Amino acid sequence: MMNTIALRISDFLKQYPPFNMLQQDQLLAISGAVEVIYVEPENFVFKTTEPVKSVFYVVREGAIGLYREDTQNLVDECDEGDIFGLRALIRQGNYKLTAKALEESIVYSISSDLLEEYITSNMEANMFLMKSFASNTSFRQDDTWQNPISATFISDFNDAESITYSKNPITCHSNTPIQEAAQTMTTNRVGSIIITDNQKPIGIITDKDLRVKIATGNIRIEAPVTEIMSTPVITYPETISVAEAQIAMLEHKITHLCITKDGTPNSALTGILSEHDILVIRENNASILVKEIKRCQSSVELQQIRMRSEALLKRYLEQDLPINHISKIISAINDNITKQVISLALKDMPTKPPVDFAWMSMGSQGRHEQLLLTDQDNFLVFEDVEDANYETTQHYFLEFAKKITEGLNTVGFEYCPANMMGSNPKWCLSLSEWRSQFKRWITHPDQDHLMLCTIFFDFAFVYGDKSLADKLSENIFDAIDSHDIFLNYLGLNALNNPPPLSFFRNFLVESSGEHKDQFDIKARAMMPLVDAARLLILSKHIASINNTTTRYQKLMDLEPQNKDIYEACLLSYEDLLHFRTKQGLKHSDSGRFIDLQQLSKADRLELKSSFKAIKSVQELIQTRYKLSQLM
Repeated sequence: MMNTIALRISDFLKQYPPFNMLQQDQLLAISGAVEVIYVEPENFVFKTTEPVKSVFYVVREGAIGLYREDTQNLVDECDEGDIFGLRALIRQGNYKLTAKALEESIVYSISSDLLEEYITSNMEANMFLMKSFASNTSFRQDDTWQNPISATFISDFNDAESITYSKNPITCHSNTPIQEAAQTMTTNRVGSIIITDNQKPIGIITDKDLRVKIATGNIRIEAPVTEIMSTPVITYPETISVAEAQIAMLEHKITHLCITKDGTPNSALTGILSEHDILVIRENNASILVKEIKRCQSSVELQQIRMRSEALLKRYLEQDLPINHISKIISAINDNITKQVISLALKDMPTKPPVDFAWMSMGSQGRHEQLLLTDQDNFLVFEDVEDANYETTQHYFLEFAKKITEGLNTVGFEYCPANMMGSNPKWCLSLSEWRSQFKRWITHPDQDHLMLCTIFFDFAFVYGDKSLADKLSENIFDAIDSHDIFLNYLGLNALNNPPPLSFFRNFLVESSGEHKDQFDIKARAMMPLVDAARLLILSKHIASINNTTTRYQKLMDLEPQNKDIYEACLLSYEDLLHFRTKQGLKHSDSGRFIDLQQLSKADRLELKSSFKAIKSVQELIQTRYKLSQLM
């Protein structure tokens, strides 16, 4: 007769990977051997420095917190279906984290024998564990809370991210005595030394080798290093990614990888990568930051996350990763910070919202191009209500928006100088009011209305009821269809900033004010490309694409005859965004105003080469919309 407890365990486990990848008989065999553990709140499953047990764990009910060093530093929170303790089981030694019940919990304990017999022997399940190990703190399912940039994108990007490793590995020759090698390691404060022959790695000694093979008296300390070195070494090229490194360490059960010129043991050693190097990266990567955001309970905590994301941005730029990928990740972090600020503001409101609402970002955040800390640009739309209830409803959302903008300001996003924020009654309206306003801007396109269109029409949904955002997009296109000359006026507006070079090919700089003699890279170089992309994509009735480079990519597909122009615009915009971001990080500001005297000749030439695309796309717009007749 089948064990009913095992059946219930099986029914639970088969909902979650990697157990859902196993055959039914494999799953039942595991379920029948599972030990069920009840853990009271604040009690421990295991502690740091304790020897690793030959089991790993699955949370059945409740929540288990994983802590580093002490129980004040929460690293991760494991909920129903999450696996923990598996890294330690594979690594062996002592636990590096403490597992403590955050609430009353039931945990399944599964032995390492079952892991090897049924899970790692299953190719699909084993690959899942490998990938999960390389991308998460705990083995959990994707969290859809992380939208709008998908968790999969962030995880995949982190997996592909290159690693900063030690480029000055400590080495010795094969005839070096063990004692001398140990002294060299101590002097240089490293945990490993590479044995080389003609600069090629032939073996490695780690602290563990000295502890296990020398301290035990098994081998004399005067013997050559070849007596205790691990050989052959595992080598990888300089382009190794985070995921490749972790999977390699898992598969070979090692903690160090040798980096060589061509990735083989037959080429020169150029670096050493340790498990510690990966842990340092993992503690400050996008996936971890997004997880930590959800646990933050104050804007001050979120401010620390935003500061860490700036360090992440610097690292990505140093590694010369594609600026478009970087902007997606940093924007995802910003959006998730905004979501958490909104969640905290909701908790702080005396009552629930009277009707559905949507919080929208606009400007650079709406285009997912906000890499540096800039001011806020946002608005709020709420569901239509009866006229008698309008004032009360708007008042609620204005108070709510004020808490949000205050929270964002604490995080580091300064208040908009023009007060274009949801806390302004002009930008906190019902759906019908927003529709009327958008229509008015489109049907009466004076200079002020065109300026508002260039800001608000790059909006992106952040939080709340997305259908409200979709209805706003539909309304914009309906209004444009009924007043198509609006695109001509928007085209004129897009020509307001011609290529920023004077008759003598000099940069056009600010003639007065605080930034006199400085170059405004945003207004004079980036916004012309942003304005052109917005106009052209609106003319194609495409509402789902707000990002400037993605708009140009789409235009390349839609108009192959103009592919060269759009590709030049795309590349120029990426170069300008990259340049501005580097300048901003260098000077700890928005990077908008640039002192040309501090630029090298190469930097000046790089900037000037980006201006050619502005001229080409503006000529295309002028011809397409016959703007010379309106000028």
